[in-house]
Amino acid sequence: MKATLRTLSALFSLVLVLSLLVGNLHFSTPSASAAPVDKGPKDFLVGFKSDIKTTQINNIKNIGGQVKHQYKFMDTMLVSLPEKAAEALKKNPNVSYVEEDQMAYAIGQTTPWGISHIKADQVHATGNTGSGVKVAVLDTGIEASHEDLNVSGGASFVSGEPDAFTDGNGHGTHVAGTVAGLNNNVGVLGVAHTASLYAVKVLDSSGSGTYSGIIQGIEWAVDNNMDVINMSLGGSSGSTALQEANDNAYNSGVLVVAAAGNEGTRGKKNTIGYPAKYASVMAVGAVDSSNNRASFSSVGSELEVMAPGVNILSSVPGNSYDSYNGTSMASPHVAGAAALIMAGNSGLSNAQVRQKLIDTAIPLGESFYYGNGVIDVYEATR
Repeated sequence: MKATLRTLSALFSLVLVLSLLVGNLHFSTPSASAAPVDKGPKDFLVGFKSDIKTTQINNIKNIGGQVKHQYKFMDTMLVSLPEKAAEALKKNPNVSYVEEDQMAYAIGQTTPWGISHIKADQVHATGNTGSGVKVAVLDTGIEASHEDLNVSGGASFVSGEPDAFTDGNGHGTHVAGTVAGLNNNVGVLGVAHTASLYAVKVLDSSGSGTYSGIIQGIEWAVDNNMDVINMSLGGSSGSTALQEANDNAYNSGVLVVAAAGNEGTRGKKNTIGYPAKYASVMAVGAVDSSNNRASFSSVGSELEVMAPGVNILSSVPGNSYDSYNGTSMASPHVAGAAALIMAGNSGLSNAQVRQKLIDTAIPLGESFYYGNGVIDVYEATR
């Protein structure tokens, strides 16, 4: 189910701190002009128009500079110079440029707030990162070329879009990043970052698909020995065939997880969609970072657990990242959590993993609105 809201992939605040240092005041006769403060030499990259010769190095020294490095494949030197000398050097006809050396910073990996919120980071610290568990993402496909994802396989069941490893919508790639974004130096960290991801395309580039296609995707997952199915999708109408497919998957040992829906509340009316409404499927609702139920999160007696689903940063096509809202974002947190539990104890059945998630969830309120509460995967793996 495509998220109803999007936020910017990152929110930045610029804080200007003004420090006023006040010492003892001394009055004296003012001078005609104040002497400039000497801040000492700075590092500059100095490019020359021709091969660097000894005379050019000597000239740098003569104006108070120090050659710190001479580059091998460029007519350029790293030079320490007073600023005034650097300005004078710019006027030298043999010099093509003088530019102050700048700082660069690592574009580091971000850990989305949902990871620590469900205590997945504490599970990672024990050495459990989901290895050996297969998670099928039934969605709009997964952009397999994304720098932060490793897709192990998959299939498409969308007419006219045969490639499961492209994502013309972005939704499936975002979901995949939450499940298993790689632990590298870029992007985001997934809940189970060494779990095996499988792209099962059942929704087209507009984010819609048929129940028949979803059923094919479920059967592919069963046939290919998936451990977990994530379906961040849903419809408003029930289907005997769709229910049977989910029941078959669950009875075969697959844990099936689905977004509860983004229909919000209508008094005490049940607003959970299908397939989340089926007993064989874990229905997942969304909370924010303060464990408030998201206003869009569907409610009902089938609601099983809650997970982060507001302002969730994850991968999107084009080696990019964006923040989405929706129970579509909550469901993969639970799918990833299930993978961690399975990786930590391969002897557990899908029903036992499900029960662990339920039993260790932190209660938040009435079950109609919060299910059993927000998941705590660290407790579930202990």
